[in-house]
Amino acid sequence: MTATRDSYKAKDITVLEGLEAVKKRPGMYIGSTGPRGLHHLIWEVVDNSVDEAMAGHCDQIAVTLREDGGVEVSDNGRGIPIDKVDKTKRSALTTVLTTLHAGGKFGEGAYTVSGGLHGVGVSVVNALSERLEAEVRTDGFVYTQNFKNGIPETKEPKKGRPIKKTGTTIRFWPAKDTFTESIEFDYDTVSARLRETAFLNRGLHITLTDERGEEPVVDEFHYKGGLVDFVKHLNSKRDPIHPHIIDITDVNDDAEMDVALQWTTSYTESVLSFANNINTHEGGTHEEGFKKALTKSINEFARSKNLLKEKDPNLTGEDIREGLTGVVSVRVKEPQFEGQTKTKLGNTEIRSYVEKALNRRLPEWLEKYSPEARKIVEKSVSAAKAREAARKARELTRRKSGLESGGLPDKLADCSSRDPGESELFIVEGKSAAGPAKSARDSATQAILPIRGKILNVEKARLAKALQNTEVQDIITAMGTGIGEEFDVTKARYHKIVVLTDADVDGSHIRTLLLTLLFRHMRGLIEAGYVYVAQPPLYRVKVGSKVHYLKDEEELTEFKKSHPKVKPTRFKGLGEMNPSELWETTMNPETRTLLRVDMEDAARAEEVFVTLMGDDVSSRKLFIQQNADDVRFLDI
Repeated sequence: MTATRDSYKAKDITVLEGLEAVKKRPGMYIGSTGPRGLHHLIWEVVDNSVDEAMAGHCDQIAVTLREDGGVEVSDNGRGIPIDKVDKTKRSALTTVLTTLHAGGKFGEGAYTVSGGLHGVGVSVVNALSERLEAEVRTDGFVYTQNFKNGIPETKEPKKGRPIKKTGTTIRFWPAKDTFTESIEFDYDTVSARLRETAFLNRGLHITLTDERGEEPVVDEFHYKGGLVDFVKHLNSKRDPIHPHIIDITDVNDDAEMDVALQWTTSYTESVLSFANNINTHEGGTHEEGFKKALTKSINEFARSKNLLKEKDPNLTGEDIREGLTGVVSVRVKEPQFEGQTKTKLGNTEIRSYVEKALNRRLPEWLEKYSPEARKIVEKSVSAAKAREAARKARELTRRKSGLESGGLPDKLADCSSRDPGESELFIVEGKSAAGPAKSARDSATQAILPIRGKILNVEKARLAKALQNTEVQDIITAMGTGIGEEFDVTKARYHKIVVLTDADVDGSHIRTLLLTLLFRHMRGLIEAGYVYVAQPPLYRVKVGSKVHYLKDEEELTEFKKSHPKVKPTRFKGLGEMNPSELWETTMNPETRTLLRVDMEDAARAEEVFVTLMGDDVSSRKLFIQQNADDVRFLDI
């Protein structure tokens, strides 16, 4: 891609509209006013610094979680301009921080490509902060400007001491009246995002410092290998079948492409795609071009080496991608995002660009590392045989379950409604819990499917084996969507699928097994926002005539501060609750708490599922030790 020009002045700033609506409807601009929206403030500021890095003007970003609850983001880019913008008659710095959509990433400005999924800019951070301080190092001086509740305290930036270095530092303190749930940033969430950003920007050095504890915690993210290091990281708990990671980059006047691939002994496909640093977990044209070229190149190599017999059909894309860990990253001048969550790339020209570039470069790698390429083909042929076995297993499942004639599992207590939008399916652990759940439910809209014990761990088994499991068969049949290559989310019989298990270790394991099944083979349900986890209480406490239900040890400890003499009753399982208790605490839409499982951080989801359900026992033990006492949000 042609490098951006070095000019970065006020004339490069385009102004679209003001900030009036941001404070009234913050969720429209940052997604929510909960933890996700809170962290989005950091992403907006960091994205500005990353844009400077993508333009070739920045190689250092430092993020600090301050002791006083604020956040500081500093870079060594060119510095936000301080000369005046013609349209606003104010400095570019003031304009960028007080006007929605004002910045160099719109129109033919200072950036050839830029990130920022929603493009709302740092002005939204300013609008939703009690205080914001901007420090810019540009044109040989330090310039500062402070803001309170989004309003500048001085009309223009103050000119300070002379300085040779350039860059921008933004410090902000989120508004407590906006983020009422919490204004505390989660270190692991920030760390994971910054690590991913460093992987996607080869050579960029990002430092994260947490000053909130007794001793500062510092992490540095710097990956000279870029996506190759990303794939190594993703495969750290898997067993690769070839040592050399495929690393292909391509650049033309309008786009850039970076691809890294490595196959493992796993039975699942783990391909992450990005456009301008944005995780496109709904896919898009860059993924389509990649998959088409990969299928073509592997089949042509297999034919040329006689690894497929003349009468053998071509390997399918699904066969070839079994066990593949890959990252596909493109940078586009004007990305067009679409899909349910605006994370699907729609640029049609990118499909052919990626396809042509890979059709040219991938065969070169396959020839250069021919023995490794043969192992990839052998893995794909094995997957093809397993796919045929899975097809037969699916047909058997349909015949057994009567799905072809509209039959449903005998043990499913279905709801009377046939409107998926209002229908809920509770997947309940055990027969003892199914009884109270069936009695408690609203039979018009709530269906109950009891499952017995722990279903098969699909992280360690191919789909054909999973389909032999009676519990898995019943789940698939009840859902109505099909599974694997036949999956169709539009056929979902319920738009709320609630995993309801005991609030103990066994219940957590069963919940994880169910989520693994959905994540690996029916992922569209998660992407559509249909999957939830119920929050049954662990304790029942009676104070006088009033009964209180407490979710976990943490809530009990807090409750005991004001009621030190209470004697709590601990539920051993859902089966111990009577129907009215289960309805009141867990199933009543008016009083229950459900956690929605989502796909926003796909890379983190991959890592968590492989850690929890894979073969690496030591990493699983470490993960449980580190996270057992800190489970609050389940964002997959």
